[in-house]
Amino acid sequence: MRIDVKTLPVSEVIHDLAESLNAPIIDGSGEITLNLPGEVGEGYIRGANFDSGIGIITYNCKFYQDVEICFTLNSVHPLKFIFCSEGKVGHSFEDSHKINNIDTYQNIIVSSSGYNGHSLHFKANEAAHVASLEIIRSIFTHRANYDFKDLDPTLKELFKDEVSEKQFFYQGNYSIKAADLMDEINREDFTGFLRSLFLEGKAFQMLVIQISQYQDDEDEDRLPQILRKSDIEKVNYVAKRIQGDLGSNLTVEALAKEAGTNVNKLQEGFKYVYDLTVNKYMQHIKLEAAKDMLINSERNISEIVVAIGLNNRSYFSKIFKEKYGVNPKYFLKTRKKQD
Repeated sequence: MRIDVKTLPVSEVIHDLAESLNAPIIDGSGEITLNLPGEVGEGYIRGANFDSGIGIITYNCKFYQDVEICFTLNSVHPLKFIFCSEGKVGHSFEDSHKINNIDTYQNIIVSSSGYNGHSLHFKANEAAHVASLEIIRSIFTHRANYDFKDLDPTLKELFKDEVSEKQFFYQGNYSIKAADLMDEINREDFTGFLRSLFLEGKAFQMLVIQISQYQDDEDEDRLPQILRKSDIEKVNYVAKRIQGDLGSNLTVEALAKEAGTNVNKLQEGFKYVYDLTVNKYMQHIKLEAAKDMLINSERNISEIVVAIGLNNRSYFSKIFKEKYGVNPKYFLKTRKKQD
């Protein structure tokens, strides 16, 4: 199915989509929602635009057939920051047959040249959650932007390109922060006026994250500062490594090197996933294993201390009581009573 969109701003885009899909519109204080008809798919397309020249469209849907949404205007197209937090979506320029896939947690920044349009490609029966920031540069550049001070030179030129002289395409690394923000946008904590304010704030926050990610990716002189999907995969690797080797006293430095990352990034990842440092997570896993052995095995305390890689029984008793409020002997007594 091909759907043609020939209007701006975002509110008019949603109306165009609704007319093509024969779907009703729900207008809630500037945020317009289109629920997909049952014969077309599941989910919704939702959008809002603001006086600053920025708009946001979220596609949270599953189509029952391949869908291509073609944005064809007889005017300058917006600068687009597109992020996918679930599934994947394809993007292509109007004058090209090449489709660039945006995977889960990945983003692109695109600007067409002249009146050259864009297309988004959704695969049949694949759920996708995609947000597109649409920036009308002729409006956005005249707000208080402070001449885009300290912005990457390429992006600065891109924002100032009000007539879209140059085509631009950037595909970013994977970002977790943007995915979290998408979840916040998806929640409906506010309605009416407050929802409008909330959305505008989140749109700017998403823009900050995506610009920061671009600058992070492009800066070859330092390590990446933004947490990526690949960083979370390394956290999962290290967590399984710790769980599978309770008897060793693994250092954070050795674990980071083995996972192919640096200590700071690994610590940040563990704080994000477990709200613990690596060493605190390791201690937690060892103590949980010790408690299980106290309850379900025939081992005594000294044997358990060795099994979890500790050398000092007194230290073990101290940290065990701090965590569980009782000393290890309490669980031994419980086991003996059960026996």
